[in-house]
Amino acid sequence: MNVFYNNNGVGDVLLVQLTSTRPQVLVTKSEKEVTLIYDESTGELVGFNLFNASTYVSVELDGQVELTAELVGQIKEALKKNEVAIEFDVDLSPKFVIGHVLKKEKHPNADKLNICTVDIGDETIQIVCGAPNVDEGQKIVVAKVGAVMPSGMIIRDAELRGVTSTGMICSAKELALPDAPEEKGILVLENNSVVGVPFTK
Repeated sequence: MNVFYNNNGVGDVLLVQLTSTRPQVLVTKSEKEVTLIYDESTGELVGFNLFNASTYVSVELDGQVELTAELVGQIKEALKKNEVAIEFDVDLSPKFVIGHVLKKEKHPNADKLNICTVDIGDETIQIVCGAPNVDEGQKIVVAKVGAVMPSGMIIRDAELRGVTSTGMICSAKELALPDAPEEKGILVLENNSVVGVPFTK
């Protein structure tokens, strides 16, 4: 679940994305101050817009809104007031975490790609990475599935040249860190960085 708000660009509307899928055709249904958005082909609810959002939720900044238990509670109460009965799962876990590259293998179908096995604390995931400097033993920053990059790109499960990739190993530039180098390559952290903890700039 991702939440966005841009009062200057869009108006007083809270934009809620419930899935990371990208439907070809969307259909909408409005209930008072809520517009529900569905994938036409599957009928899946993929998101909703809450109009006059400032009367329901506390949002101070434009852009992606940090997901908290308080905000989720306010959104659910707003839906209730608008007589919208929907259920949705909310993952409040951090989306940018410190990972540890346990294993690196060459991609069988792409010379410049590597298949990395990465420990992110609560699980071990597979990420296909094209950075020239990625290597076993490194502590790195992982953008988990559902993360929203500073560029606005949403991280999704992917398949690169026939190999599943779950998440992304980030460069300093992709994280919009100050003085990020222009050269291609992931951000390598200090070796004493703790695996699984949230990464903060």
